[in-house]
This record gives sequence, structure tokens and C-alpha cells, in this order.
Amino acid sequence: MLQILLIALSLAMDAFAVSVSTGIAVPGFGWKQAARIGAWCGFFQFAMPLAGWFLGSSVKVYIEAVDHWIAFGLLALIGGAMIREALSGGEEEAVTDLSVRRLFLLALATSIDALAVGVTMAFMADVNIILSAAVIGAVAFFMAMLGGLLGRRLGQLFQKRATLLGGAVLLAIGIKILLEHLFGR
Repeated sequence: MLQILLIALSLAMDAFAVSVSTGIAVPGFGWKQAARIGAWCGFFQFAMPLAGWFLGSSVKVYIEAVDHWIAFGLLALIGGAMIREALSGGEEEAVTDLSVRRLFLLALATSIDALAVGVTMAFMADVNIILSAAVIGAVAFFMAMLGGLLGRRLGQLFQKRATLLGGAVLLAIGIKILLEHLFGR
């Protein structure tokens, strides 16, 4: 159980960081928005290990070959839009919402690694995949909520550059994921 909890915390760190950025960028971010981003991240972190488990070794090579590019692309797209919006000085309507599309992309981008973990778990003996996925999802839910609420506090303190910072963090996470997979952890 300790091993699963540590895996869950590791997987939840990207969701936490993305949620901090979201909490910074979205004006009026509160408990309701924190619960929404937590639910999306938690659900994807729960579903992806299950999907990976069922896919097993047959697609492991394909997923490992492109997961970092998918995560980087999604985070660069969202982070780049936030940076562009912050630098344009215009109204931030594209950045300041928590649309289903944005939540889907953020949750997907931060849960790609959980898919690979699920594939790995398919080869481990004595792994209860339902329990493991539930722990991973629950930890991601709470970490994403906490990150969003922390981001809200940071956004209140640094409103002028909050969106620029949030976009830069998302872009940095995408680059980190890409570099880790290209050059090893």
C-alpha cells in the first residue's frame, strides 16, 4: 500500500502544479472550481491506470514512444495561450475559464504517465488494479484541489503577472516531461 501511495503522490505532482497555475489564472477561483479541477484530474488519474492495465504489453511500446510528446503538446498549447494572452494585454477570456475542453486537456495531459504506470502494473504480481487506481485517483483529486486553492492565494497576491506565470509553469511542466523522456529521468 505504501508503494501505491508513493506512486500516487508522484503521479499527482503534475496535476498539483497545473492546478496551481489554474488557480492563479482564473479570477474568482474558489472551492467550486477547485472541486471541478480535482474531479477531472482525479477521474483521469483513476481511469488511465485502468486503461493501461487492460492495454497491457501489446501497446506499451507505442505509448512510451509518444506519451511525452502528447503531454508536452497539450501543456505547451494551453501554457502558450496563457502567455500570449497575458502579453497581449487584452481581456483574458480564453485563459480565465474552466471550460470542459480546458479541464479535459489539463486532466489528459497530466495523466498520460498514469497510463504507462497501469501498463507496468499489468506485469506486476499481486497488484489489485482497482484499489491502486482508486488510491491514485483520490490522491490526484486532493492534490489538484489543494493546488488550485494555493494558486488562488498566489493569484490574489500577484494578480498583474499571474496569468503569465501560470502559462510559464504549464510550459515548463511540458518541457520537463519531454526532456525526461528524451534524455532519461
